[in-house]
Amino acid sequence: MYGSFFNAILNLKHVPRQGWIDRLHMTDPESVADHSYSVVAMSMLFADVDGLNTCRIVKMAILHDLAESITGDLTPKDATVPQKNHLEDAAMKCILQDLPAEQRQEYRDIMTEYRRNETSEAQLLHQIDKLEMALQAGRYQRDEESSGDIRPFLDTADRTITSQPLRRVFNILLANNSLQEDGRRERQPDRVPKASDRNTL
Repeated sequence: MYGSFFNAILNLKHVPRQGWIDRLHMTDPESVADHSYSVVAMSMLFADVDGLNTCRIVKMAILHDLAESITGDLTPKDATVPQKNHLEDAAMKCILQDLPAEQRQEYRDIMTEYRRNETSEAQLLHQIDKLEMALQAGRYQRDEESSGDIRPFLDTADRTITSQPLRRVFNILLANNSLQEDGRRERQPDRVPKASDRNTL
């Protein structure tokens, strides 16, 4: 009983976040479960701050990437949005199949709400998802765990985040990232001119 649901939860711990592999060239990135837990915790806080339905958004955050326990973390190069939605719908059907009918329908409705992105809870969660991504990218850069450019992740978050409480957190991240980049430039040794440069000096 509930075996498919429990298996999905456990499997999510072993699904790597593909964007970190593709864009930051990491070999041991965080798992989707790692990301999901951070999103859940942030959703609880920001929903409480904004006076939204905290129980609803926490359930939504728990479910929002659960299909990836079967599909893997699909990126735009792996599937179009309609293809991704189709694969995730099929995955969620398998994951929820052992649950009581009431919970199965509730979780499907929550996923539909998240995908449509029309309610305040869904809109906030989409923004939190991108803020968490940006914070993790900043952490990887700070700890020098990656060799790629985190700017595309920050740009995506910048386009998505409109909530003022989230925006304040994101702006602090941007400021810290700018300071880190300045510090790296200062640590770089001066370039030694080459013989071919002499005509331009």
